Amino acid sequence: MQHRIIVLGAGYTGAIAAGRLAKRLRREDVAITLVNAEPDFVERVRMHQLATGQDLQPRPFSEMFAGTGVELRLAKVTGVDVDRKTVAVMDTNGAGMTPPESRAGLIAPESGASLIAPESGASLIAPESGASLIAPESGAEELAYDTLVYALGSGWNAQGVPGTAEHAYEIASRPGALRLRERLARLDAGQTVVVVGGGLTGLEAATEIAEAHPDLDVALVARDGLGDWLSPKGREHLRKVFGKLGITVHEHAAVTGVEADRVATAGGTAIPAAVTVWTTGFAVRPIAKATTLEVTDTGQIVVDGTMRSVSHPDVYAVGDAAMVMGPGDKPLRMSCASGIPTAWQATDAIAARLTGGKLPNTPIRYFNQCISLGRKEGLIQYVTADDRSVQVVLTGRLAAVYKELVCKGAAWGVANPTLGLPTRRRRVTREQAAAGAAGSSQASMSTVTWSPERIS
Repeated sequence: MQHRIIVLGAGYTGAIAAGRLAKRLRREDVAITLVNAEPDFVERVRMHQLATGQDLQPRPFSEMFAGTGVELRLAKVTGVDVDRKTVAVMDTNGAGMTPPESRAGLIAPESGASLIAPESGASLIAPESGASLIAPESGAEELAYDTLVYALGSGWNAQGVPGTAEHAYEIASRPGALRLRERLARLDAGQTVVVVGGGLTGLEAATEIAEAHPDLDVALVARDGLGDWLSPKGREHLRKVFGKLGITVHEHAAVTGVEADRVATAGGTAIPAAVTVWTTGFAVRPIAKATTLEVTDTGQIVVDGTMRSVSHPDVYAVGDAAMVMGPGDKPLRMSCASGIPTAWQATDAIAARLTGGKLPNTPIRYFNQCISLGRKEGLIQYVTADDRSVQVVLTGRLAAVYKELVCKGAAWGVANPTLGLPTRRRRVTREQAAAGAAGSSQASMSTVTWSPERIS
């Protein structure tokens, strides 16, 4: 009987996990199912480009996984029962992308954070009882698994700020980016676009919009100083680019409310805004928190060094959905740069446990932060292993090219999950599969490192 592996979500981490498992294990021994709501891969790190009118290269999963043995199931995940080892899904019938005008939201339990579901998303509000329920709608189906890889990722986080869900635009998903794109195209010259959030996504969104729409007034509102985590050279270059693009910066300003034509700050200032773009962070989907998995207060699944759930050994979590400890015993932040190495780690551990191989002992570290500042400018800030800035930076056109290569490399890595290296598919042994399900193996950490770039 084949060992059933289900991967939930086909963003960067889920797609890589499915493809890498297919490269590591013999088809006769495993049945790998990838569940995703859309039929093509979405480059989430390019959503600010999509929002400003740029078209992205189509990447159909049917082509990416052709001949691999991975079965793609076009469906939305509506629930997981980790005790019965089943996943509840609702088929999307190949409908593909959610219409841009769709505003179906998810509310993160207890946090009150409003969350718009992106491409790989769930469609059901998780119950506060903690019980995993199958969606009651007709057409719901259960899929049974032996090993589950949870890669449902995250969506935008309204942080509970009044008016945000009703009036703000998000770029954490393709529907959100397309909705913003349509709105920006209808603005008159001189109207103001306010980007709320001074992190990587906010910096990239503000500069991309200002460059693509020079007739608009663009402003950025940051709770702290502009790029205050960067080195002095990095901050200097960031301010130079913002000045060149004519972006107004409101620093040390906490937004307390969003209206149709303005945002309000804690200091009592009302900032006019024909469009408000919200980029203050991400929130995970509520599905995991509705199960008996051990999760954090934010709903992330607690895992060990091999990305295995500490409470349910047949469940692995990767990417934003996982609480992973990095160098300095700091949690890895939600990002593509952090997520991809977790997918490598999890899939190699699954393959090792099923075949009796050696477990990976590779802690994840950071190398640099890659920031696009429009299509002509960029900033590469080099960092320590635990993501603290050092003095070395790369700026200008060369940095923009570097960042573009990193983005292309990330997409290439999805279609080439073993990075182009030759692999040998190993046979699953019944004994090892049983031992893996029982959770008998444990992983330790060593000094070998993955080196992810921070690409927002």
